[in-house]
Amino acid sequence: MTFQDFNFADSLLDSLLAMGYTKPTPIQELAIPIILSGKDIIACAQTGTGKTAAFLLPILNNIIKEENRHLNTLIIVPTRELAIQIDQQVQGLSYFLSVSSIAVYGGNDGSVWEQQKKALKEGADIVIATPGRLIAQLQSGLMNFKQMKHLVLDEADRMLDMGFNEDIMQIASYLPKEIQVLMFSATMPPKIRTLANKILKEPEQVNVAISKPAEGILQQAYVVYDSQKVPIIQQTLSSGAFKSVVIFAATKESVKNLNIALQKVNIPSQAFHSDLDQSEREEILRAFKGKQITVLVGTDIISRGIDVEGVDLVINYDVPADPEDYIHRIGRTARAESTGTAITFINEKDQAKFFQIESLIGKDIEKLVTPVSLGEVPLYQPQKKQERKFVPKKTFKKKGFSRNV
Repeated sequence: MTFQDFNFADSLLDSLLAMGYTKPTPIQELAIPIILSGKDIIACAQTGTGKTAAFLLPILNNIIKEENRHLNTLIIVPTRELAIQIDQQVQGLSYFLSVSSIAVYGGNDGSVWEQQKKALKEGADIVIATPGRLIAQLQSGLMNFKQMKHLVLDEADRMLDMGFNEDIMQIASYLPKEIQVLMFSATMPPKIRTLANKILKEPEQVNVAISKPAEGILQQAYVVYDSQKVPIIQQTLSSGAFKSVVIFAATKESVKNLNIALQKVNIPSQAFHSDLDQSEREEILRAFKGKQITVLVGTDIISRGIDVEGVDLVINYDVPADPEDYIHRIGRTARAESTGTAITFINEKDQAKFFQIESLIGKDIEKLVTPVSLGEVPLYQPQKKQERKFVPKKTFKKKGFSRNV
């Protein structure tokens, strides 16, 4: 199948050809015809499978056929990084089209706020927004949703995890009753079904490789003590085989400390966390995409918030608390049909969590041998039951009652 099979407008096909896209991915092949038909959709596919283009392409095709142009599409996303990323993708796909878009997100200065207000007042075909900033702009009364045709909820599971359920329902209350709703998510927990029942009408459902890492990812792990993690990173990167590396840590404080530790052993890393202002974060991402930065250290904020081609190594410095976050993290490498490597460090307290990850993906991940020079390592015993110590029974007496414990 090719993109020509969707009967897209010639100008959109020219844009796809200019960007080197000829064959749709499985999620695009399944979702695009449903969206073109005007039906609501719940689409679930792993990260890196082309979900963004799966909803952007049919929307762009519909927009360029409109005679009277108004605000056509609202795309709600969980993070500013994802808003910027989708806005950039709209611009790329619109190279031969006269389609306008604006990313609306918080964490910026007053001039950007005014720029967003102006764009919303004058009108844009597509608005990509984070929930909090969008609600603030809605309260200004500048946005006219009367002619809107599409609502897209991207990374819907992540938005609910971040507590945006009420915000999404508040935004939905502003929208026309006759609107096509497209919900895209990497996972489909029950709370997503509940949200879908509230705002979608008889949706078609599409599932592609749910909760499974891309086939092109070589998954490996080390069972180690915390003190052995940085030396292994140092040895791994010293070969020069990896040109673009993302390292995930559990918290922003861990990110900062790890970044300092890596720099002390001459690894040119850069920390990416929420304490940086927006301009700093955008500059770091530009430098990383441009290969001026080799090693990016961050929290799960970048597990879905960046789209960088050519990441060849992902390191989980800490095992993620949620097994599905593991899939999002390692999905930063082996994008589309490329290949990559994912290495996870497992200390003693994280063994049970890692076993849950292996259970979710249905395979045992290769445990690499730690260099002998680093000394002894913990045993990998994720299913070992804690030994119960014998505690003599004591009798508590109070007001005539007794209880053995």
